[in-house]
Amino acid sequence: MAENLKMYIGGAWVDARSGDTFDSIDPATGGALATVPRGASLDVDLAVAAARRAFDGGTWGSAVAERERARILFRIAQLVAEQRQSLAELEVRDCGKPIGDALADIDEVAFMFEYYGGWATKITGDIPPVGPDAMSLVVKEPVGVCGLIVPWNYPMLMAAQKVAPALAAGCTVVLKPAEQTPLTALRMAAIAEQAGLPAGVFNVVTGFGVEAGAPLLTHPGVDKISFTGSRAIGMMIQRTCADQLKRVTLELGGKSPNIIFGDADIERAVVGSALGVFGNQGEVCSAGSRVLVHRSVYDDVLQGMTDFAAGMKLGSGLDPETTMGPLVSAAQRDRVQAYIDAGPGEGANLVFSGQRPNDPALANGYFVPPAIFEATNDIRLAREEIFGPVAAVIPFSDVDEVVRLANDTEYGLAAAIWTRDIGLALRTAKAVRAGVVWINDSQPAPTESMWGGYKQSGIGRELGPYALDTYLESKQIYINLS
Repeated sequence: MAENLKMYIGGAWVDARSGDTFDSIDPATGGALATVPRGASLDVDLAVAAARRAFDGGTWGSAVAERERARILFRIAQLVAEQRQSLAELEVRDCGKPIGDALADIDEVAFMFEYYGGWATKITGDIPPVGPDAMSLVVKEPVGVCGLIVPWNYPMLMAAQKVAPALAAGCTVVLKPAEQTPLTALRMAAIAEQAGLPAGVFNVVTGFGVEAGAPLLTHPGVDKISFTGSRAIGMMIQRTCADQLKRVTLELGGKSPNIIFGDADIERAVVGSALGVFGNQGEVCSAGSRVLVHRSVYDDVLQGMTDFAAGMKLGSGLDPETTMGPLVSAAQRDRVQAYIDAGPGEGANLVFSGQRPNDPALANGYFVPPAIFEATNDIRLAREEIFGPVAAVIPFSDVDEVVRLANDTEYGLAAAIWTRDIGLALRTAKAVRAGVVWINDSQPAPTESMWGGYKQSGIGRELGPYALDTYLESKQIYINLS
């Protein structure tokens, strides 16, 4: 590819004001895919100004009919669906995931725009009773200009997860994609332009976090920040935004428990648990990387997961036979490998470690094969978010112990429970401190429902109607009738 791309600001395709660029890298080969503008504070100023003009000037927001917002979102959904294959291939090249996973992501992107297009005409308020001589109207209005900062593990999906509800609510946006994966964000801007979205409503600034993301946090023209990424960066964002009392939504990390009881359908639990930690190369904030297994089935589960991992095929995500692609970057590869190398010295028993692909064309790719450890809940492998294909398998004896183990973490994003006893499943689900709990499944995240975590896994909720609330303000209009 090796294209020279531009950012999208105020309805125009532009270079960074500095003229600086950086390369977007194919993680399967280590080669450059495209050259992208290296945006910084001057570019953020331009993007925020464009978004501010569009919002305050009536191009979008409350001044635009809800039906018009809905039509444009529906048109974006249609265009995404029409470009499904090319978008999926671009996603594979930029972040490494298998093509089947990327196609599923793009399908959900199209549905997200369709779903929130439907919501654009259904945002309602309330009329609380305030006595016979007055009337109170509670109306919902868009927050304003939103800075959206998205990660590299689901680049277009995570962007759509924020952009679609923000636009449906009537907000204007400045999107800052991860520097590792900017390409589909730029394609989203092209699609939005083709769909007729007015200039300035949707802007994309590409660049690095310190240079292009940080100026969004402190910019007085930005009303809200929505961020998905690491806990450490999320904490920094909250501290920074506190100076302006800027609205903040944070979807952060996890160290999710995957609980397998003795009566579970073991074959189903093994496959679901393995996919829950190895799917998307383990680059999943909700990955069930702590596999908590009842002692009565511990050996069977450990062997089953080992067999599953041994059968995974590492390779280019464009190869339809590939079931695990590379990690997104050399830095991420080195970070994950460091955890694997340190595990035995911290008391974990390495049960399985896979092999890198032997294709010479992939020799410089950022591959880390799946690894399975026997572990305890008190070591780094079981406590820190690795964000790679590393499973810590931990035994338990009874429900009280497994609830204690599951909750013994600073995170609280997700949990999975495998059992045939629905009463046991629901009692455990109520006891586990997590924002999302799956029963006899792992990792589904339907757009129509809710996503978000307890404790240090974030603040606020995304997806479903819950996402709309984070892009809306409530206003009371009091009318004296006497």
